[in-house]
Amino acid sequence: MTVVDTDRIDMADISDELTLDEMFEWLEPTPEGFKVEIVEGTVHMSPQRDTHWRIILAILKQLLPRFAEDRLLSDVRIDFGEGNGFAPDLIKLFDKAAKNSHGRWLPEHAEFVAEVISKGTAAADYGPKKAAYAAAGVPVFLIVDPYVGRCLLHSEPKDGDYHKKLVVDFGLDVDLTGTSMDLVLKTDAFPRD
Repeated sequence: MTVVDTDRIDMADISDELTLDEMFEWLEPTPEGFKVEIVEGTVHMSPQRDTHWRIILAILKQLLPRFAEDRLLSDVRIDFGEGNGFAPDLIKLFDKAAKNSHGRWLPEHAEFVAEVISKGTAAADYGPKKAAYAAAGVPVFLIVDPYVGRCLLHSEPKDGDYHKKLVVDFGLDVDLTGTSMDLVLKTDAFPRD
């Protein structure tokens, strides 16, 4: 029989804090048809919906003639501070943005972010994600809500908040000419849920 002196066992340093990389690793593989994000350390997994995709596509079609294709991304992970690994529905990167040494885009690379609301993630889009985008200085943040048929345009980030907000009903134009995007976004093709 072997006797173990428990006073002399060196325990491994175990931290309750997981890195975003570790959390995303544990979530692999993500089930097909689902989007996974980590918001304030909490995992959010939501199914992709037709309405959701059609709105993203309608926005993308309007951005493609104006901006280089390699500056437009969808569902690509970008870490927006501690505990926040987002995969924005649509993001436009600044023209001079380049991946860092780890092969990732950084929050300061984002010039425009569009999030299309899902019932299960709406609170995150309107709350912590909006706050994280403002804190990162994302110049233009657009929330598209197919449940109420409305867009909320947030701009002029300062001190961790957006100081300008525009509410636009579906069917009307979202005027981005006063922002770095400098275009008018048509919403008449946005479907409702």
